[in-house]
Amino acid sequence: MELFSTAWWSALLAIVLIDLVLAGDNAIVIALAARNLPAGLRRRAILWGTFGAIAVRSLMTIGVVWLLKIPGLMLAGGIGLLWIAYKLLVPASEEDEHGAPVASTFWGAMKTIVVADALMGVDNVLGVAGAAHGAIDLVVIGLLVSVPIVVFGSSIVLKLVDRFPIIIQLGAAVLAFTAAKMITGEPLLDPVFDPDTWVHTAARYATYALAIAGVLGAGWLAARRVQRERASS
Repeated sequence: MELFSTAWWSALLAIVLIDLVLAGDNAIVIALAARNLPAGLRRRAILWGTFGAIAVRSLMTIGVVWLLKIPGLMLAGGIGLLWIAYKLLVPASEEDEHGAPVASTFWGAMKTIVVADALMGVDNVLGVAGAAHGAIDLVVIGLLVSVPIVVFGSSIVLKLVDRFPIIIQLGAAVLAFTAAKMITGEPLLDPVFDPDTWVHTAARYATYALAIAGVLGAGWLAARRVQRERASS
């Protein structure tokens, strides 16, 4: 593709739009993962988490052709993202199996951010790679464009979370919905979700509802358990 040609600019516009649409989920997961950190570490977590996520996404973009050949990739990613969404709802005082607070340390938040972005980045990587039509310069520009979008979006979400804690549940619901979209988009499950009939449409919507209700319900139970433990201690 010729540099700065009409086709080049059209592809770049498509990539920017893809980043604008899909970066919202990444901004949410970064903000929620960083919310339990001290104020001084939040900005560091957002910046380094974003760059770490971009690095992972860069590797995924390079290997996108190989990734497309992996059966069950979208299904596995969707299930993994459901777990991430639940973990973001777990109160900070609840300890993991190693006795450390869940995502209340800088490196804990970084791990959550990078893993979640790797799971969520599949649709972004495929979209950008497809819009770029093999033009490496456009792929690189697309990755660079996503950095300020995610950093700026994460900062806004984090400020809103401090004022309106309900956004934590809303953010987890968005991630659960994203996970459900990945699961229903899995080619191996096309016979279940793809045919354009009312039965298969109902199956898709039921998957969305089950994912959201399951994540929010599990998070609510975890919060209640922590409250009971605090009351009894």
